[in-house]
Amino acid sequence: MTPAHPRSLADPALLERRRALLGAPHLAPLRGLAERMRAEQGAAVPEADPLDGGVAARLLLLLETPGPATDRTAFVSRDNPTGTAANLFRFLASAGIDRADTLIWNAVPWVIHAPGARNRAPRPAEIRAARPYLAPLLDLMPDLAAVVLSGRVAQGLAPTLAQARPGLPVVAIPHPSPTYVCTSPAVAERIAQGLAAAAGILRGRG
Repeated sequence: MTPAHPRSLADPALLERRRALLGAPHLAPLRGLAERMRAEQGAAVPEADPLDGGVAARLLLLLETPGPATDRTAFVSRDNPTGTAANLFRFLASAGIDRADTLIWNAVPWVIHAPGARNRAPRPAEIRAARPYLAPLLDLMPDLAAVVLSGRVAQGLAPTLAQARPGLPVVAIPHPSPTYVCTSPAVAERIAQGLAAAAGILRGRG
């Protein structure tokens, strides 16, 4: 069942049900890419959410790097028990973007914070190390119609996106972290406007 409210993966029973879906075919290529990154980077790479679109997604939403909640859930998900995920849950729902149309990923897809530590911004060397994995990700998504770049680090990948998939529509929005969203009502408005634009692209290509 699709969660109706944010933070649902705080429930251990729901988390176990989600983990039981990891063998779904629409996740298999992404899991292969994640395993490659684990081997090459020697770091934890959380799984994509099975309730999202996986490789069939038409919208790729790139955040910055997995947060501490992935230590508990092992998922990159709008259902994680964090303020960032809860904001993303609400913004995507308000934009009317079908969950099956989305894949949530990260510019640096592996965990960079120390165990038990708060998340931090990726360093330039980490961003450079992650950049070569973006084109292989795009190659796994034949139906991709648009990309949303959320935050400064993700937006720095715009040239890589343009080279890998020329002409693909790209929308830039602020990061949905409460740290940013609470600074000004204008931040939430920019996120809402950007996701509304992405929803319009999907409708136009539907």
